[in-house]
Amino acid sequence: MTSMPQNDSATSDTTTPSSPRTPRPWLVVLTACAAQFLVVLDVSVVNVALPSMRNDLGLTALGLQWVVSAYSIAFAGFMLLGGRAADVFGRKAMFLLGLGLFTGASVVGGIAPEGQYLIGARAVQGLGAALLSPTTLTLVTGAVEAGPARTRAIGTWTAVGAAGGAAGGFVGGLLVDLLSWRWVLLINVPIGVLVLAAALLWLREGPTGTGGRHLDLPGAVLVTGGLATLAYGIVQTEEAGWTDPATLLTLLGGLALLGVFVAVEARTQAPLMPLKIFRNRAVSAANVAILLCGSSSFGMWYFMTVYAQNVLGHTPIQAGLALVPSSLSVILGSKLAPRLMPALGARNVAVAGALIGAAGFAWQSTLTVDGTFLGTILGPGVVMMVGLGLATTPLATLATSHAEPGDAGLVSGLVNTSRTMGGALGLSVLSTIAASGGLPAPVAFSEYSLIGGPDSSYLVPGYALAFRVSAGILVAASVLMLVRLPKEAERAG
Repeated sequence: MTSMPQNDSATSDTTTPSSPRTPRPWLVVLTACAAQFLVVLDVSVVNVALPSMRNDLGLTALGLQWVVSAYSIAFAGFMLLGGRAADVFGRKAMFLLGLGLFTGASVVGGIAPEGQYLIGARAVQGLGAALLSPTTLTLVTGAVEAGPARTRAIGTWTAVGAAGGAAGGFVGGLLVDLLSWRWVLLINVPIGVLVLAAALLWLREGPTGTGGRHLDLPGAVLVTGGLATLAYGIVQTEEAGWTDPATLLTLLGGLALLGVFVAVEARTQAPLMPLKIFRNRAVSAANVAILLCGSSSFGMWYFMTVYAQNVLGHTPIQAGLALVPSSLSVILGSKLAPRLMPALGARNVAVAGALIGAAGFAWQSTLTVDGTFLGTILGPGVVMMVGLGLATTPLATLATSHAEPGDAGLVSGLVNTSRTMGGALGLSVLSTIAASGGLPAPVAFSEYSLIGGPDSSYLVPGYALAFRVSAGILVAASVLMLVRLPKEAERAG
């Protein structure tokens, strides 16, 4: 990888020191990717099951929203803490702890007798995912030597994670149709046990490089509280709107906590997040771009799952099958990116991917009440997901390429936080745009605004507007990459 110039990174003249490699690095990659698949899958797998959950547990519209959002809030809120905990206490230890929490919470959610148990289980799942997910990328980069092989490994990690989000509709639809909604959570249990066994056999606890450094508890409390409060405020906009005083107070409170966190980190001797990492333009710009890409992709799966079922009349399994080509396309884009990066440069591949994705979202914005599979779901879905797959791999590579051993988990956590917060922010903002742009005023923010009703044709204009906004977000991301990603980083990886 090309090293960064001195003024772009505090660590530009150093590369990640070699650490003892496992004799079976791709088994480590396989184990880490399987865990990442589970984590991302559970962001979207419940979407198809929402109508069944409502009927079985008597959940209100707000309750259904919290089934989705409790996971995202805990996931985003604890992500940086999970990344630093992996650096301090060990990546294998945090991998096992996170996966254990995730699997156990899946059992509770799957047998939940009431909605409150289900929502609580989803929050604990999110906590487990926040401890687990940062370690997956760190384990991947630590198992494979720097160079083309590591870039391919990161591409695999990106593809599997993206496929988890993409496959949520299909997996959820299959399980709901053949078994019940409870299996969208219970399916995690046998897979989680298998991955735990593989982790015990194949993962090694490599050096963390922390030098006995303690966890920055004030920073951990502030950033976790700030991210969780901000995510909570974002979720509240779905019901109350962006101008509601309680919503504004919550959002401002979250931003204030994050501001205090930055001030504390600038003064503490062993910060949770060393601010020096943001001096690297590749790290800072790549994370903002990942946040913007995530804000588009999460909303796409949500809207298209609801559109296929409640507007086109598909069953859950039909809706899931309709999105399979898009799932395969994001894998294709993620695996194609490492092949293009050496010739075209990481920055150029990321920019091209974002623009291709924007074209797909623009095409998707032409959806109609009587849309067809080829013109409304297959075509635009493939273009959107190939583009996002092409963009994400080089961005993740650039963001992690200069992490010191003691900050590897933190940087990995930051990448995942950017993607997850982008998804939570994007879904909420786009849902609000869809409601305000397509629903009659008496219906906005009601139960129908979440999952539709017997006649859901009113959803289409708002969804079209949300897709147009997503296209604009990706165009903005491409401009950011061109301006902020340094040219010297173009051929990184």
